[in-house]
Amino acid sequence: MEKAESIPIDAEKIRCEFFNFLRSKRSAEVPLTVEHAQPVLNPLYQDDKPPTNSEAMESCPKANVENFKKLLKEENLYLYTEAGEQGRLPLLILSMKESDNENRPAVVFLHSTRKCKEWLRPLLEAYASRGYIAIGIDSRYHGERASSKTTYRDALVSSWKNGDTMPFIFDTAWDLIKLADYLTQREDIDPTRIGITGESLGGMHAWYAAADTRYKVIVPIIGVQGFRWAIENDKWQARVGSIKAVFEEARTDLGKSTIDKEVVEKVWDRIAPGLASQFDSPYTIPAIAPRPLLIINGAEDPRCPLAGLEIPKARARKAYAEANCSDNFKVVAEPGIGHQMTPFMVKEASDWLDKFLLKQ
Repeated sequence: MEKAESIPIDAEKIRCEFFNFLRSKRSAEVPLTVEHAQPVLNPLYQDDKPPTNSEAMESCPKANVENFKKLLKEENLYLYTEAGEQGRLPLLILSMKESDNENRPAVVFLHSTRKCKEWLRPLLEAYASRGYIAIGIDSRYHGERASSKTTYRDALVSSWKNGDTMPFIFDTAWDLIKLADYLTQREDIDPTRIGITGESLGGMHAWYAAADTRYKVIVPIIGVQGFRWAIENDKWQARVGSIKAVFEEARTDLGKSTIDKEVVEKVWDRIAPGLASQFDSPYTIPAIAPRPLLIINGAEDPRCPLAGLEIPKARARKAYAEANCSDNFKVVAEPGIGHQMTPFMVKEASDWLDKFLLKQ
Protein backbone atom coordinates (compact mmCIF):
# COMPACT_ATOMS: atom_id res chain seq x y z
CA MET A 1 0.00 0.00 0.00
CA GLU A 2 1.29 3.47 -0.90
CA LYS A 3 2.30 5.46 2.15
CA ALA A 4 -0.51 7.73 3.36
CA GLU A 5 1.66 10.84 3.56
CA SER A 6 2.57 10.57 -0.15
CA ILE A 7 -1.00 10.48 -1.47
CA PRO A 8 -2.50 13.85 -2.51
CA ILE A 9 -5.74 14.84 -0.80
CA ASP A 10 -8.82 15.56 -2.88
CA ALA A 11 -11.16 16.77 -0.15
CA GLU A 12 -14.24 17.04 -2.32
CA LYS A 13 -13.71 13.53 -3.69
CA ILE A 14 -13.26 12.07 -0.20
CA ARG A 15 -16.42 13.77 1.09
CA CYS A 16 -18.45 12.64 -1.92
CA GLU A 17 -17.19 9.07 -1.67
CA PHE A 18 -18.05 8.93 2.01
CA PHE A 19 -21.51 10.44 1.48
CA ASN A 20 -22.24 8.07 -1.41
CA PHE A 21 -21.01 5.13 0.67
CA LEU A 22 -23.35 6.06 3.53
CA ARG A 23 -26.26 6.51 1.13
CA SER A 24 -25.61 3.09 -0.44
CA LYS A 25 -26.07 1.46 2.97
CA ARG A 26 -29.42 3.09 3.74
CA SER A 27 -32.79 1.44 3.90
CA ALA A 28 -35.52 3.29 2.02
CA GLU A 29 -35.12 7.06 2.28
CA VAL A 30 -37.93 8.99 3.89
CA PRO A 31 -39.07 12.64 3.72
CA LEU A 32 -37.53 14.89 6.36
CA THR A 33 -40.11 14.54 9.12
CA VAL A 34 -40.13 15.89 12.67
CA GLU A 35 -42.43 14.79 15.49
CA HIS A 36 -42.82 16.09 19.02
CA ALA A 37 -41.69 13.76 21.80
CA GLN A 38 -41.89 13.64 25.58
CA PRO A 39 -39.00 14.30 27.97
CA VAL A 40 -37.16 11.14 29.03
CA LEU A 41 -37.61 10.75 32.77
CA ASN A 42 -35.48 7.62 33.26
CA PRO A 43 -32.69 7.60 30.68
CA LEU A 44 -31.21 4.24 29.73
CA TYR A 45 -27.48 3.94 30.33
CA GLN A 46 -25.75 0.78 29.15
CA ASP A 47 -22.89 1.02 31.65
CA ASP A 48 -22.48 -1.74 34.23
CA LYS A 49 -22.91 0.93 36.92
CA PRO A 50 -25.09 4.03 36.49
CA PRO A 51 -22.83 7.00 35.72
CA THR A 52 -22.36 9.76 38.27
CA ASN A 53 -22.29 13.47 37.51
CA SER A 54 -19.52 14.60 35.18
CA GLU A 55 -17.17 17.13 36.76
CA ALA A 56 -15.93 18.01 33.28
CA MET A 57 -19.36 18.86 31.89
CA GLU A 58 -20.42 20.67 35.05
CA SER A 59 -17.37 22.90 34.65
CA CYS A 60 -18.49 24.23 31.25
CA PRO A 61 -18.57 28.07 31.18
CA LYS A 62 -22.06 29.48 31.76
CA ALA A 63 -23.53 32.94 31.44
CA ASN A 64 -25.06 34.41 34.58
CA VAL A 65 -28.72 34.51 33.54
CA GLU A 66 -31.28 35.58 36.12
CA ASN A 67 -34.19 33.12 36.36
CA PHE A 68 -32.28 30.80 34.03
CA LYS A 69 -34.51 27.75 34.51
CA LYS A 70 -37.66 29.77 33.77
CA LEU A 71 -36.13 31.25 30.66
CA LEU A 72 -34.81 27.93 29.36
CA LYS A 73 -36.72 26.44 26.44
CA GLU A 74 -36.65 22.66 26.02
CA GLU A 75 -37.67 20.77 22.88
CA ASN A 76 -37.95 16.99 22.69
CA LEU A 77 -38.27 15.82 19.10
CA TYR A 78 -37.94 12.82 16.80
CA LEU A 79 -36.32 13.33 13.39
CA TYR A 80 -36.77 10.54 10.85
CA THR A 81 -33.54 9.90 8.96
CA GLU A 82 -34.40 6.67 7.13
CA ALA A 83 -36.95 3.84 7.21
CA GLY A 84 -36.82 1.33 10.05
CA GLU A 85 -36.76 1.46 13.82
CA GLN A 86 -33.27 2.96 14.07
CA GLY A 87 -34.23 5.66 11.59
CA ARG A 88 -35.97 7.61 14.37
CA LEU A 89 -33.44 10.07 15.77
CA PRO A 90 -34.29 11.46 19.25
CA LEU A 91 -33.30 15.09 19.85
CA LEU A 92 -33.01 17.17 23.01
CA ILE A 93 -32.73 20.87 22.16
CA LEU A 94 -32.16 23.62 24.74
CA SER A 95 -32.16 27.36 24.11
CA MET A 96 -33.16 30.59 25.79
CA LYS A 97 -36.62 32.03 25.34
CA GLU A 98 -35.88 35.29 23.61
CA SER A 99 -38.19 37.88 22.12
CA ASP A 100 -35.87 39.04 19.32
CA ASN A 101 -36.07 37.31 15.97
CA GLU A 102 -32.33 37.12 15.32
CA ASN A 103 -31.20 33.63 14.43
CA ARG A 104 -28.57 32.09 16.64
CA PRO A 105 -25.56 29.78 16.42
CA ALA A 106 -26.11 26.10 17.13
CA VAL A 107 -23.88 23.34 18.47
CA VAL A 108 -24.55 19.60 18.24
CA PHE A 109 -23.26 17.52 21.16
CA LEU A 110 -22.54 13.79 20.92
CA HIS A 111 -22.27 11.41 23.86
CA SER A 112 -19.78 8.64 24.55
CA THR A 113 -20.35 4.88 24.43
CA ARG A 114 -23.26 3.57 26.52
CA LYS A 115 -24.44 7.07 27.45
CA CYS A 116 -27.33 9.09 25.96
CA LYS A 117 -28.40 12.65 25.18
CA GLU A 118 -29.70 13.29 28.71
CA TRP A 119 -26.14 12.77 30.00
CA LEU A 120 -25.18 15.86 28.00
CA ARG A 121 -27.62 18.19 29.75
CA PRO A 122 -24.99 20.18 31.72
CA LEU A 123 -23.26 21.06 28.45
CA LEU A 124 -26.53 21.84 26.69
CA GLU A 125 -27.60 24.19 29.49
CA ALA A 126 -24.22 25.93 29.61
CA TYR A 127 -24.18 26.61 25.89
CA ALA A 128 -27.84 27.68 25.88
CA SER A 129 -27.05 30.23 28.60
CA ARG A 130 -24.42 31.74 26.28
CA GLY A 131 -26.82 32.23 23.40
CA TYR A 132 -26.52 28.97 21.49
CA ILE A 133 -29.20 26.57 20.41
CA ALA A 134 -27.76 23.38 21.90
CA ILE A 135 -28.70 20.00 20.43
CA GLY A 136 -28.11 16.57 21.93
CA ILE A 137 -28.92 13.31 20.16
CA ASP A 138 -29.06 9.63 20.98
CA SER A 139 -26.61 7.83 18.71
CA ARG A 140 -27.63 4.51 17.15
CA TYR A 141 -28.56 1.80 19.65
CA HIS A 142 -28.24 4.22 22.58
CA GLY A 143 -30.73 6.08 24.78
CA GLU A 144 -34.24 5.95 23.34
CA ARG A 145 -32.89 3.85 20.47
CA ALA A 146 -31.99 1.05 22.90
CA SER A 147 -34.20 -1.38 24.77
CA SER A 148 -31.72 -2.94 27.20
CA LYS A 149 -28.21 -2.62 28.60
CA THR A 150 -26.89 -4.87 25.83
CA THR A 151 -28.54 -3.22 22.82
CA TYR A 152 -25.37 -1.56 21.50
CA ARG A 153 -23.20 -4.63 22.15
CA ASP A 154 -25.75 -6.84 20.41
CA ALA A 155 -25.92 -4.48 17.43
CA LEU A 156 -22.14 -4.63 17.01
CA VAL A 157 -22.16 -8.43 17.07
CA SER A 158 -25.07 -8.50 14.61
CA SER A 159 -23.16 -6.17 12.30
CA TRP A 160 -20.22 -8.58 12.28
CA LYS A 161 -22.50 -11.56 11.66
CA ASN A 162 -24.72 -10.01 9.00
CA GLY A 163 -22.88 -7.00 7.60
CA ASP A 164 -26.12 -5.10 7.05
CA THR A 165 -25.70 -2.25 9.57
CA MET A 166 -22.87 0.02 10.77
CA PRO A 167 -23.60 0.75 14.44
CA PHE A 168 -19.99 1.78 15.09
CA ILE A 169 -19.78 5.40 13.85
CA PHE A 170 -21.10 5.36 10.30
CA ASP A 171 -24.87 4.92 10.75
CA THR A 172 -24.89 7.80 13.23
CA ALA A 173 -22.83 9.87 10.76
CA TRP A 174 -25.77 9.48 8.35
CA ASP A 175 -28.14 10.69 11.07
CA LEU A 176 -25.98 13.77 11.53
CA ILE A 177 -26.12 14.58 7.83
CA LYS A 178 -29.92 14.43 7.98
CA LEU A 179 -29.83 16.47 11.19
CA ALA A 180 -27.99 19.18 9.26
CA ASP A 181 -30.89 19.17 6.79
CA TYR A 182 -33.22 19.95 9.66
CA LEU A 183 -31.06 22.49 11.49
CA THR A 184 -30.39 24.56 8.38
CA GLN A 185 -34.15 24.82 7.80
CA ARG A 186 -34.94 26.18 11.27
CA GLU A 187 -35.69 29.89 11.28
CA ASP A 188 -34.05 30.42 14.67
CA ILE A 189 -30.67 28.97 13.61
CA ASP A 190 -28.04 30.76 11.54
CA PRO A 191 -27.08 28.08 8.98
CA THR A 192 -23.60 29.58 8.65
CA ARG A 193 -22.90 29.09 12.38
CA ILE A 194 -23.41 25.40 13.20
CA GLY A 195 -20.76 23.56 15.19
CA ILE A 196 -20.40 19.96 16.29
CA THR A 197 -18.50 18.34 19.14
CA GLY A 198 -18.49 15.08 21.06
CA GLU A 199 -16.65 12.89 23.54
CA SER A 200 -14.98 9.56 22.68
CA LEU A 201 -17.49 7.73 20.42
CA GLY A 202 -19.14 11.13 20.09
CA GLY A 203 -15.80 12.61 19.06
CA MET A 204 -15.61 10.05 16.26
CA HIS A 205 -19.16 10.93 15.25
CA ALA A 206 -18.23 14.63 15.10
CA TRP A 207 -15.13 13.82 13.04
CA TYR A 208 -17.07 11.86 10.43
CA ALA A 209 -20.08 14.17 10.39
CA ALA A 210 -17.64 16.85 9.22
CA ALA A 211 -17.92 15.27 5.78
CA ASP A 212 -20.99 17.54 5.65
CA THR A 213 -19.67 21.07 5.13
CA ARG A 214 -22.74 22.55 6.81
CA TYR A 215 -20.95 21.77 10.07
CA LYS A 216 -18.77 24.85 10.14
CA VAL A 217 -16.71 24.24 13.29
CA ILE A 218 -15.63 20.79 14.45
CA VAL A 219 -14.27 19.79 17.88
CA PRO A 220 -13.73 16.04 18.43
CA ILE A 221 -12.71 15.28 22.04
CA ILE A 222 -10.75 12.05 22.73
CA GLY A 223 -12.05 10.61 19.46
CA VAL A 224 -9.56 11.09 16.63
CA GLN A 225 -7.09 8.27 16.03
CA GLY A 226 -5.32 6.37 13.28
CA PHE A 227 -7.05 3.02 12.83
CA ARG A 228 -4.62 1.69 10.20
CA TRP A 229 -1.66 3.01 12.20
CA ALA A 230 -2.91 1.17 15.30
CA ILE A 231 -3.11 -2.12 13.39
CA GLU A 232 0.34 -1.73 11.87
CA ASN A 233 1.94 -0.63 15.14
CA ASP A 234 0.24 -3.09 17.50
CA LYS A 235 -1.60 -0.32 19.37
CA TRP A 236 -5.17 -1.52 18.78
CA GLN A 237 -5.78 -3.24 22.13
CA ALA A 238 -7.32 -0.35 24.09
CA ARG A 239 -9.76 0.62 21.33
CA VAL A 240 -10.75 -3.00 20.81
CA GLY A 241 -11.23 -3.40 24.56
CA SER A 242 -13.90 -0.70 24.56
CA ILE A 243 -16.21 -2.88 22.42
CA LYS A 244 -14.61 -6.27 23.03
CA ALA A 245 -17.68 -8.48 22.55
CA VAL A 246 -17.73 -8.09 18.78
CA PHE A 247 -14.02 -8.92 18.52
CA GLU A 248 -14.46 -12.02 20.70
CA GLU A 249 -17.31 -13.13 18.45
CA ALA A 250 -15.12 -12.61 15.39
CA ARG A 251 -12.20 -14.43 17.00
CA THR A 252 -14.38 -17.48 17.55
CA ASP A 253 -15.82 -17.34 14.03
CA LEU A 254 -12.32 -17.05 12.54
CA GLY A 255 -11.03 -20.00 14.57
CA LYS A 256 -8.49 -17.96 16.51
CA SER A 257 -7.38 -18.59 20.07
CA THR A 258 -6.76 -14.88 20.74
CA ILE A 259 -7.71 -11.56 19.21
CA ASP A 260 -4.91 -10.50 16.86
CA LYS A 261 -4.47 -7.80 14.25
CA GLU A 262 -6.06 -9.98 11.55
CA VAL A 263 -9.21 -10.23 13.65
CA VAL A 264 -9.13 -6.48 14.28
CA GLU A 265 -8.76 -5.64 10.60
CA LYS A 266 -11.53 -8.02 9.54
CA VAL A 267 -13.92 -6.59 12.16
CA TRP A 268 -13.29 -2.98 11.09
CA ASP A 269 -13.73 -3.92 7.43
CA ARG A 270 -17.02 -5.63 8.25
CA ILE A 271 -18.69 -3.23 10.69
CA ALA A 272 -17.21 0.04 9.36
CA PRO A 273 -15.86 -0.49 5.84
CA GLY A 274 -13.12 2.00 4.99
CA LEU A 275 -12.46 2.96 8.61
CA ALA A 276 -8.90 1.60 8.45
CA SER A 277 -8.33 2.54 4.81
CA GLN A 278 -9.81 5.26 2.60
CA PHE A 279 -11.85 6.91 5.38
CA ASP A 280 -9.14 6.80 8.04
CA SER A 281 -7.79 9.97 9.64
CA PRO A 282 -4.90 10.61 7.19
CA TYR A 283 -7.57 11.22 4.53
CA THR A 284 -10.66 12.52 6.32
CA ILE A 285 -9.01 14.89 8.81
CA PRO A 286 -7.23 17.02 6.14
CA ALA A 287 -10.49 17.01 4.13
CA ILE A 288 -12.11 19.17 6.83
CA ALA A 289 -9.96 22.15 5.83
CA PRO A 290 -10.50 25.11 5.70
CA ARG A 291 -13.22 24.87 8.37
CA PRO A 292 -12.05 25.43 11.96
CA LEU A 293 -11.00 22.10 13.51
CA LEU A 294 -9.79 21.57 17.07
CA ILE A 295 -8.71 18.03 18.00
CA ILE A 296 -8.47 17.46 21.76
CA ASN A 297 -6.89 14.28 23.15
CA GLY A 298 -5.21 13.07 26.30
CA ALA A 299 -1.46 12.81 25.86
CA GLU A 300 -1.51 9.32 27.43
CA ASP A 301 -4.72 8.04 25.83
CA PRO A 302 -4.19 4.41 24.73
CA ARG A 303 -7.35 4.44 22.60
CA CYS A 304 -6.19 7.49 20.63
CA PRO A 305 -2.37 7.29 20.67
CA LEU A 306 -0.76 10.57 19.70
CA ALA A 307 1.81 8.82 17.53
CA GLY A 308 -1.05 7.64 15.33
CA LEU A 309 -1.98 11.26 14.63
CA GLU A 310 1.37 12.37 13.25
CA ILE A 311 0.48 11.76 9.59
CA PRO A 312 -3.08 13.17 9.72
CA LYS A 313 -1.81 16.15 11.73
CA ALA A 314 0.98 16.90 9.25
CA ARG A 315 -1.32 16.55 6.27
CA ALA A 316 -4.00 18.71 7.90
CA ARG A 317 -1.47 21.44 8.65
CA LYS A 318 -0.45 21.37 5.00
CA ALA A 319 -4.10 21.58 3.86
CA TYR A 320 -4.85 24.51 6.17
CA ALA A 321 -1.66 26.32 5.16
CA GLU A 322 -2.55 25.92 1.48
CA ALA A 323 -5.97 27.42 2.26
CA ASN A 324 -4.25 30.38 4.01
CA CYS A 325 -5.96 29.62 7.31
CA SER A 326 -3.39 27.82 9.46
CA ASP A 327 -4.97 29.30 12.60
CA ASN A 328 -8.13 27.29 11.87
CA PHE A 329 -6.42 24.03 12.83
CA LYS A 330 -5.15 23.05 16.25
CA VAL A 331 -4.33 19.86 18.14
CA VAL A 332 -4.31 19.93 21.94
CA ALA A 333 -2.96 17.00 23.98
CA GLU A 334 -3.46 17.39 27.71
CA PRO A 335 -0.38 16.09 29.57
CA GLY A 336 -0.79 13.11 31.87
CA ILE A 337 -4.36 12.37 30.76
CA GLY A 338 -5.60 9.07 29.37
CA HIS A 339 -8.99 8.38 27.83
CA GLN A 340 -11.13 10.87 29.72
CA MET A 341 -12.71 14.25 29.08
CA THR A 342 -11.49 16.86 31.56
CA PRO A 343 -12.55 20.39 32.59
CA PHE A 344 -9.54 21.67 30.63
CA MET A 345 -10.82 19.98 27.48
CA VAL A 346 -14.34 21.31 27.99
CA LYS A 347 -12.96 24.85 28.36
CA GLU A 348 -10.74 24.50 25.27
CA ALA A 349 -13.71 23.29 23.21
CA SER A 350 -15.91 26.06 24.55
CA ASP A 351 -13.38 28.78 23.71
CA TRP A 352 -12.85 27.42 20.20
CA LEU A 353 -16.56 27.25 19.40
CA ASP A 354 -17.12 30.74 20.83
CA LYS A 355 -14.23 32.12 18.77
CA PHE A 356 -15.70 30.97 15.47
CA LEU A 357 -19.47 30.86 16.08
CA LEU A 358 -20.34 33.78 18.37
CA LYS A 359 -20.58 37.24 16.84
CA GLN A 360 -17.90 39.41 18.39
